[in-house]
Amino acid sequence: MSDFVVLERASEIGGTWRDNVYPGCQCDVPSHLYSFSFALNPDWTRTYSMQPEIWDYLRRCAERAGVLEHVQFDANVTHVTWIDTEKTWRIETSRGVWSADALVSGHGGLAEPSIPAIAGLDSFEGEVVHSAAWRSDVELDDRNIAVVGTGASAIQIVPKIQPRVASLRVFQRTPPWILPHTDRPITAAERAVYRRFPAAQKALRLAIYLARETLVVGLAKDPRFLAPLRALARRHLRAQVPDRSLRRKLAPSYSPGCKRLLLSNDYYPALAQPNCDVVTDPIVEVTPRGVVTGAGKHHDVDVLVFATGFRVTDNPMLERVTGRDERTLEQSWADGGMSSYLGTTVPGFPNLFLLTGPNTGIGHTSLVVMIEAQIDYVLRCLRYMASRDVTSLEVRRDVADRFTAEVQRKMRRTVWTMGGCSSWYLDDKGRNTTLWPDFTWRFRRLARRFRPSDYVVVNERAERPTPFLEGPAR
Repeated sequence: MSDFVVLERASEIGGTWRDNVYPGCQCDVPSHLYSFSFALNPDWTRTYSMQPEIWDYLRRCAERAGVLEHVQFDANVTHVTWIDTEKTWRIETSRGVWSADALVSGHGGLAEPSIPAIAGLDSFEGEVVHSAAWRSDVELDDRNIAVVGTGASAIQIVPKIQPRVASLRVFQRTPPWILPHTDRPITAAERAVYRRFPAAQKALRLAIYLARETLVVGLAKDPRFLAPLRALARRHLRAQVPDRSLRRKLAPSYSPGCKRLLLSNDYYPALAQPNCDVVTDPIVEVTPRGVVTGAGKHHDVDVLVFATGFRVTDNPMLERVTGRDERTLEQSWADGGMSSYLGTTVPGFPNLFLLTGPNTGIGHTSLVVMIEAQIDYVLRCLRYMASRDVTSLEVRRDVADRFTAEVQRKMRRTVWTMGGCSSWYLDDKGRNTTLWPDFTWRFRRLARRFRPSDYVVVNERAERPTPFLEGPAR
């Protein structure tokens, strides 16, 4: 399959690991599992890799596979429309218009930074930066810094900048559950073994995968199995935060796993330093010189750092995709929330395939596992279309609805729904349309089989004025 193009809005590949360059950026999934099964890397230097090393790995994989010659860089997709009379997708980009028989959307759920709507934010005279759009030119040394948020990026940023700043205020809405980090350097001897005996690395990857899968029992089946994690996290908090009043601020009141479990050995110690303060009073207003909290206290701030995550369930891409009935994905999902079949195909959107679509997110293991399973399924669909000269492949609504109903049935008993927290996993109506509520091996098993009976298949191709890929408009 060589007649394809990859439309990339940035000037380089890399996605998350290109964009997230904030201080301390590190993966929270072990390196050996956070890599492609077909491209294991024997030269990881840490058990949990840092951002530069992961980005370098992704670029090497793309180069070796010959992908780069198919990439159109700086091609921001502004709208895509299904042309039913031609059985093609019209793709409008910042570099022109393209036409394609099939469209695979890999826009990513964690790609659009979310900044809360706080009164007065536009009046702030200092500098504002989001963790996912970090700027190296922002001066932090000996200045008053506010970090808004206490999620995965915040617990990595705070320990790195705390020693440099004059004061650091961490504005916390909900304290996270934090476990001890087991990250360590991978020795030269270990790397030599992996290079000489690839089977050893494959075995280790499998062991890590199976160990991670056991977490599903507590997260999605029976929360009583999370008791050891709860005890470990509480011991970690007590050991690292001797001050009782601070410890009370940092103690979660919801079930572990309801929000993403985090790993850190230096976040708590950083919060305990004299120049750091944890503020639990909510921010109600931003002034030109700082922020005002609910109790009316003004905090002087030079730099506002938002570590507030991403637009997941309201991703802007959803309003840019128009399907068969002239409805966008956003409109199709407005009432019932994001839904699909296998997180990949959507009724009303023929020949469209989503990667990391609804309910394919993972709260316990590597997202790469799910992405590879989806790619395998998409290839099965495309091969079927090519072998039968299929012009339109659209999942049946009853098939997609049954799949969604089963996912949501399983979701009801998970810690993400019953754990007593509000998280980015949930949409504005409280539905979890992001995570997969089961073992990943079950998803992989489902994705191994493509059934034509699940789809409305059309083999009639109207005469079209365009080939499979129309070059950029001139």
